[in-house]
Amino acid sequence: MSAESMQIPKETIPLQSKEGKYLTFELAGEEYGLEILKVKEIIGIMKITSIPRMPTYMKGVINLRGKVIPVIDLRLKFGMEPIEYNERTCIIVVDIADGMQNSLMMGIVVDSVSEVLNIGAEDIEDTPAFGTKVDTEYITGIAKVKGGVKILLDIGKVLGCDEMVTLQAVA
Repeated sequence: MSAESMQIPKETIPLQSKEGKYLTFELAGEEYGLEILKVKEIIGIMKITSIPRMPTYMKGVINLRGKVIPVIDLRLKFGMEPIEYNERTCIIVVDIADGMQNSLMMGIVVDSVSEVLNIGAEDIEDTPAFGTKVDTEYITGIAKVKGGVKILLDIGKVLGCDEMVTLQAVA
């Protein structure tokens, strides 16, 4: 059986499997969430050493206690306007799988970190359809929290396979 036929469409994944604790953060005034189990730590913005010939959203690498970690700016990855980093800007260090049983530590720059929320299945809806030309594979669902919505991300799918290979080479 091919790998393509083994993939389960996102719509068939039960909402119960999406419930849990999420670290919420802000980008350009919108709230997003990451599964807390993928988050290793949150650090303040620090010096990022740039690497030549990388896409603009790949900011470079940091030295975190002797370990070199690649860093991407999530604003730039999502095509948002860049902003000056400030005292609220954070790097969320996440552990993501590359699809081949390997994991990669990566830093993502966000505008600010909000809180950790326990989101139940009843508060999560499937990603709405935006048409065939809009890729929403990296969105696991939309959470209805405190009268607003939070976009729940699958951080492993935010980056494509080619980008993962590039990040592993840099790390």
